[in-house]
Amino acid sequence: MLHRLCSTKSHAPLHRATSLRNFASVQAMLWSRLKTQAQLFKLIRNTIRHKPGDSDTFADLLEKRAVEQASDTFLLFEQHSFTYAEFNAYANRIAHWADHAGMRPGDCVALLMENRPEYLLVWAGLAKLGVITALLNTNLLDEALAHALHACNAKHWIVGSECLAQLTDSSASPPEDGLWVIPDSTAQTTLLSDVRNLAERLLEMPITNPDPQLRKNLRKGDDLFYVFTSGTTGLPKPSHFSHMRFLSQGDAMKSVTGYAPGDVIYCALPLYHGAGGALVPSLALHCGCAIALRRKFSASEFWNDCRHYRVTGFQYIGEFCRYLLHQPRRTNDREHHVRIMLGAGLGPEIWREFQERFGVSRIIESYGSTEANTSVINLDGKAGSIGRIPFKALHNGRLIQYDAASDTHPRNTKGFCIECVPGEVGEFLGRIPADSRVGAGRFEGYTSKAETEKKILRDVFHKGDAWFRSGDLLRSDADGFFYFVDRIGDTFRWKSENISTQQVAEILSPFPGVVVANVYGVAIPGHDGRAGMTALALRTDMDPVHFDGKAFYAHCRAKLPLYAMPVFVRLQSEASLTGTFKLRKVELRKEGFDLAHVRDPLFVRDDREQAFVQLTLDRVERLATERF
Repeated sequence: MLHRLCSTKSHAPLHRATSLRNFASVQAMLWSRLKTQAQLFKLIRNTIRHKPGDSDTFADLLEKRAVEQASDTFLLFEQHSFTYAEFNAYANRIAHWADHAGMRPGDCVALLMENRPEYLLVWAGLAKLGVITALLNTNLLDEALAHALHACNAKHWIVGSECLAQLTDSSASPPEDGLWVIPDSTAQTTLLSDVRNLAERLLEMPITNPDPQLRKNLRKGDDLFYVFTSGTTGLPKPSHFSHMRFLSQGDAMKSVTGYAPGDVIYCALPLYHGAGGALVPSLALHCGCAIALRRKFSASEFWNDCRHYRVTGFQYIGEFCRYLLHQPRRTNDREHHVRIMLGAGLGPEIWREFQERFGVSRIIESYGSTEANTSVINLDGKAGSIGRIPFKALHNGRLIQYDAASDTHPRNTKGFCIECVPGEVGEFLGRIPADSRVGAGRFEGYTSKAETEKKILRDVFHKGDAWFRSGDLLRSDADGFFYFVDRIGDTFRWKSENISTQQVAEILSPFPGVVVANVYGVAIPGHDGRAGMTALALRTDMDPVHFDGKAFYAHCRAKLPLYAMPVFVRLQSEASLTGTFKLRKVELRKEGFDLAHVRDPLFVRDDREQAFVQLTLDRVERLATERF
């Protein structure tokens, strides 16, 4: 008894110290989550105030800005600029033309044009009547373009003269008397006699606001756009994009960016892209600031543009940042006014390097998609994280177990899905509200009901509930931070192991000379599963002939287990991207290592030589019996 008392007494200070440390740790963790949630509350507040049944739409916001900030600059492009009043006046010409042409709310107009002011002006004017604009990807050709035009069922097509050739080369047949062309003032284009010039027709139209009665029945929940998916797994699908979605995005991000009149947001993303074409103009309109628009992204001119337009923020995607980092270092890399960048896909391996080299003080990384009803955002500046959910009860996103081998979601004995624990990889879902009057979390879906239903998972945690399937594999940590792992369908199995293409790509990308590493799995006759293959986009000054297969093997071997190392390497002069800047994998998987069709240099892993060596027909014949 005496021994026990002495023992307890002697250890009491230690127990108390341990308890105090644990308490301090929990307190710090809780305080960190509360600080993040406080920022998220601002974002949430500005999101939920937009409801599907509201009568104020995009047109009301634009016309309000045209009065309140009439002489403030709204749009900068090359040598041109538009004030808010000028932009609104030109959009009014479009609206009056559409009215004269008999267009009414719910009608659709297809828009095919490169980045230039007329792109924004066209859909802005059509929106004043409640006419939907189908934002066509300018990279679409032939069958894909014809499919997109047919899918949106547009009554009129508006085409930039710079895109007219690809339209005429496709099998698409324009509506009778429904093809209108807007000439590109920067290019010499001769229009055919049977093509109608919309720019000339617009000169006859008034610049006054159209009668609001023309859109009196329009509501926020009605479509503003049809935005097309990237088509990574098939032909592009048009998704609904409402006035509410447009307005709530910019309003939400206004609360966390600090943009105000006088700021300039740089946009080199294509305007058919959800971030470039919707978030940037919505954010600018809500904040009363300007957009500096570029026709196409240029890594060599990016920072020159930022200096010229006195840019204070820009919208990025990860590939942009990689290309910028691979530009030669300049003494004026930090000579700019950019203080904030918003976007997605900034990998952990280049986050700090980008920030340190170019001196951008704040990076806001986020995760979502054009059609998704849920998202996460990184307001803490944690390198590599796509966002944080501090308190699960305050968010509609959940991570559930996913079995890649069977392409199913495991369920418990009650028949419900199983939520992932920290560190476990699963599919991210977004709860769809049962009340159609609620805007937050609404899944607007696609124009095809069948395609919409494919994206919904039911009876997930309760009988009758419905959740949007992101198709993305994520993981979270103990602090509530989330990390992108892979797309479902991109992860492949080799040597009885699941290989994440995203994680392997992050390890391959730092190899000298590599700009983008695209990883995917290919079948080898005589072997189960799929072997890893990577298409490496090299710097423009790199000669593929001098690719050091031995050094690349050493780089892979030092950082990856053998089963995760690529078996094949394909060298490309530039990354193979979709129109929405996602890496193409489907076509690359189909082409594989077929020497008869692939013109890029191909290499195969040789473990005996500890090098990647040139792939030859003789080596192809030996693959079936090769041991990797």
